[in-house]
Amino acid sequence: MAKTPKNKGRFKEKLISKYRLVILNEDTFEEKISFKLTRLNVFILGGLFSILLIVGTIFLIAFTPLREYIPGYSSIKLKKEATQLVYKVDSLEQVLKVNNVYIEKIRKLLTGEIADVQFDKDSVLQSIHYDKDTINLEPSNIDLEFRQEIESTDRYSIFNQATKGAEIVFFAPVSGIITDGYNLETKHFAVDIAVEMGTPVKSVADGTVIFAEWTADTGHVIIIEHTGGFISVYKHNTSLHKQQGDLVKSGEVIASAGNTGEFSTGPHLHFELWNEGYPVDPTNYIDFE
Repeated sequence: MAKTPKNKGRFKEKLISKYRLVILNEDTFEEKISFKLTRLNVFILGGLFSILLIVGTIFLIAFTPLREYIPGYSSIKLKKEATQLVYKVDSLEQVLKVNNVYIEKIRKLLTGEIADVQFDKDSVLQSIHYDKDTINLEPSNIDLEFRQEIESTDRYSIFNQATKGAEIVFFAPVSGIITDGYNLETKHFAVDIAVEMGTPVKSVADGTVIFAEWTADTGHVIIIEHTGGFISVYKHNTSLHKQQGDLVKSGEVIASAGNTGEFSTGPHLHFELWNEGYPVDPTNYIDFE
């Protein structure tokens, strides 16, 4: 009984006894690397290395394609093919059931188990009877309101037919000084008239508004179609008073002049006049002063 503590003490002493691991140059006996180790450290490092090796192996097997090379594991490709085959088998079973039902019906028909069904289409139509006195063909109030709304909506300009062939007289949209005139060389197909902010902009003639929207370059823009193939364009407005599809009269206020759009350099009206798809000099038709 007295020897047991002594043996334990010796075992503990062996575990914590320090040893020195030295790596020498064989030719010069020069010391390159040295480590101070104990048996306990060696056991701990060996155990940690073994655990890391086991965990790494499990990870490779469970989460990488390497597991396909281990006996007992199936490949991903094989699993996909098996899944597709299961779907095909299920589809074939459904088709087979439908074909069996069809064949069974054909068999009964050929063997006379299904009797002929007499069907008289005339008798069916005669069984449906309509009483014209009880049918109300008068339109409802909602239908009448809808018809009125459609009939009053003007989707197209009527000026081309109403005043076809008549000579058109243009009205000045604003009065002011022309700061930049019509110039084909610089491709400035318009005249810029300096005005105060909020000056009323008027339609140069009777027409239909075909465009009334905001653009980043030219701000609020409104375009009007007139008779004789003329189109007038009004840009850089601060606000618009008409919408697309509205009918306007000559001299009617359609917008308020302003300084909107990236191309604007101050309060003014950028006015363009086009005829049959080509720009024309507005000063040949309108006196702006």
